Amino acid sequence: MFDLKELMSKVDLPRDITRRGFLEAATVTAAFAALGQAQAQTGAQPYIILQTPKGIILGDPSLCVNCQRCEIACTEYNDGKNDPVLARIRIGRNMWYGSGNQGMRPTQGIWGDSTVTQDTCRQCAHPVPCANACPQGAIRVDPKTGARYVEEDLCVGCGLCQKACPWDMMSFDREKQKASKCFLCDGEPKCVKACPASALVYLPWKDRSGEPARRATHGYLPEENANQCSVCHG
Repeated sequence: MFDLKELMSKVDLPRDITRRGFLEAATVTAAFAALGQAQAQTGAQPYIILQTPKGIILGDPSLCVNCQRCEIACTEYNDGKNDPVLARIRIGRNMWYGSGNQGMRPTQGIWGDSTVTQDTCRQCAHPVPCANACPQGAIRVDPKTGARYVEEDLCVGCGLCQKACPWDMMSFDREKQKASKCFLCDGEPKCVKACPASALVYLPWKDRSGEPARRATHGYLPEENANQCSVCHG
């Protein structure tokens, strides 16, 4: 793991995007361009994830039949067992059981409308909440797909990534004491292939981070991440 400020000080950037110029950059575009050049010259990968994913999994609730084959396919491929609790895709029925019940699903009316919903990882663009919260830098980027994944050997099972996700899409294996998340199965999502109703699709990435959060998050940012974020955000 490296220090992004130190990296920027060593890279031979154009005069108008020196370290001082970078810190004072008026646009996010200029900052991203400088980081891209730094990565190209050093071969290093920023601790803070900037790369945009190439794809995303989307669900159509009007087609879902609640068979949960997607959850089974996910855990059989990733965990070698049928355990929907570990699935990186979550299937649930939209029912709140009365007013005042603080369910996690979006509701339609007071009681809900029983629509089956498919929750999938947003593959967030920068800033990536789960990655920013990890004190071990265990959430990395797959160079092939741009998907965010958990480097299991680095994960210490602290659970901070789970609490940082506004949509509660991190998984946690209590037997292994390791976190996990959707990594798009190397560009061939098994949940999409397993769906008998074609209710899931794998499409070019689009930003879904503006969707309403399902939970309050802790907002924790490890000191090293905070220091590196300060390169762009002061």
